[in-house]
Amino acid sequence: MTLRKTGRLWRGDNFADLAEYIRFFRAGGYSVSVVAESRCGECDGLAFRVDIDEEDATRRACLTCGGVAFIGDSADHWAGTGHESCSCPCGGEEFAVAVGYAFFDEGEVRWISVGLRCLMDGALGVYADTKIDYSPSRHLLAQA
Repeated sequence: MTLRKTGRLWRGDNFADLAEYIRFFRAGGYSVSVVAESRCGECDGLAFRVDIDEEDATRRACLTCGGVAFIGDSADHWAGTGHESCSCPCGGEEFAVAVGYAFFDEGEVRWISVGLRCLMDGALGVYADTKIDYSPSRHLLAQA
């Protein structure tokens, strides 16, 4: 692991570092049991631009092929206006993306956290943190 803190930011070099950071963040204050790496469904790419709206609905656009996908149930909540492109404190807007899932005891998804690792400087952050208040919700695991 190469997870490290420089100044006020945590930094990492790969998916394992981002996953560790998301687990440390603790989605909604709950333990994160699963962290899934986002991969483009079109080309299997791992680099994205990410947009988030006021409700933490999140979509990603693949930098390789341009394929767009929503994370979790964001398509159901996307307003189409009022969203912002994510950017790192360094100004970078290209990220590796991972999604952390916290579960209820019966195995349904309780909380989702969207973590980003800047591809310019390795800065890590959780940019969206969303409570899931319906069941069944395990289908969200396939929507990283």
